[in-house]
Amino acid sequence: MKRLLRHLTLDVSPLRDSRDYRLLFVSGVITMFGTFITMVAIPFQMKELTGSYLAVGLVSLAEFVPMVVCGLWGGAMADAHDRRTIILWSEVGLLVTSAALMANALLPTPQVWVLYVVGAVSTGLACLQRPSMEAVFQQVVRHEQQGAAAVLTSLRWNFGAIAAPALGGLLVTTYGSAVAYGLDTLTFVLSLPLLWRIRSLPPAEDAAPASLTSLVDGLRYAVGRSDLMGTYLVDIAAMVFAMATALFPFLADELGAPQALGLLYSAGAVGALIASLTGGWAANVRRHGLGVIIAAALWGAAVALAGLATNVWLIVVCIALAGAADMISGIFRMTMWNQTIPRELRGRLAGIELLSYASGPMLGNARAGLMANLGGTRFSLGAGGVLCVAAVLGLAAALPKFRGYDARTDEHALAEKARREAATPEPTP
Repeated sequence: MKRLLRHLTLDVSPLRDSRDYRLLFVSGVITMFGTFITMVAIPFQMKELTGSYLAVGLVSLAEFVPMVVCGLWGGAMADAHDRRTIILWSEVGLLVTSAALMANALLPTPQVWVLYVVGAVSTGLACLQRPSMEAVFQQVVRHEQQGAAAVLTSLRWNFGAIAAPALGGLLVTTYGSAVAYGLDTLTFVLSLPLLWRIRSLPPAEDAAPASLTSLVDGLRYAVGRSDLMGTYLVDIAAMVFAMATALFPFLADELGAPQALGLLYSAGAVGALIASLTGGWAANVRRHGLGVIIAAALWGAAVALAGLATNVWLIVVCIALAGAADMISGIFRMTMWNQTIPRELRGRLAGIELLSYASGPMLGNARAGLMANLGGTRFSLGAGGVLCVAAVLGLAAALPKFRGYDARTDEHALAEKARREAATPEPTP
């Protein structure tokens, strides 16, 4: 029993051993709350100003192009410049955009165009920052602790995903959008001093300048490694075929439980949080490719079961199981990326990763709506889940290097471990 508990207990050694990881972690906890609150506030305010479903839906469309362009370019910049500098200036920009949203909300007549423009700029800045943030973890956390760091990072995200939207909903409905944006602005004010204390993280001496050529080099590297492509393709397939949060309002109505809508939306995050809290065992897994395959297949199976369940609580359990499986897949993918991708390419590959896990849910919800129009909510859930399992198993069969990846023997993992062991100094405690 003690051994079992030891495997389930969180490994907090990255927080203990790396000062820079502690600063990044605490900063992320603070800003995560503000970011999720603003994610609730923008569509709420748009609804209040326009009363239009289309106007609310166009918010996400306005953010799509900045996500793609800035995600890729942010990856190239992360490999060509000091990552600390990119993170800091992006944080300043995010503070300014939150303050602009607050100022607009305080106007006697808030402007709709501000929500579109500033929302798009904010998304672009966040996606510009994200590759540097992802790449920094590789530099400030020891090679053998990457699995534990992935679990801790997922725990931080899930805690925010559960608590912050609920707080955001309370704030906007009780005090208005301006208060929500103001709180988001405050989180960036608090996070900046923490990020300022992180040591300089300059690029490699032979780093390629940020350019279209360097982006192509990053894409060429990713395509040349079928194990990496497996992490992207399996995640995209899982999201495209089984992501179905757009169906939740219809599902709640069909169940005669509209009050359960919030529960449906939070169930996945609750399952993911439980997986993170009990995910100490995941840091000891070495067959990450196989782990991603199993977790993605379980995600699809849980969604398919949700399509068959007739009781709201059974559906909530299925969605929670799906969320837990998706989180485990994410932990394995993050560990694999940080243990095998060379430092000089980590930023560009982080940009590609961002597109893989951000575009999948968008396409998945579009697929869910289309299938629901053809056969109903239950058909969309059930068939989508089955297609997800089939696609994941098909990719597993087509990508033997991904399926057989083992961190103990993989040439890229061993080479990166050797490079890091030869480099000095180790992350400072």
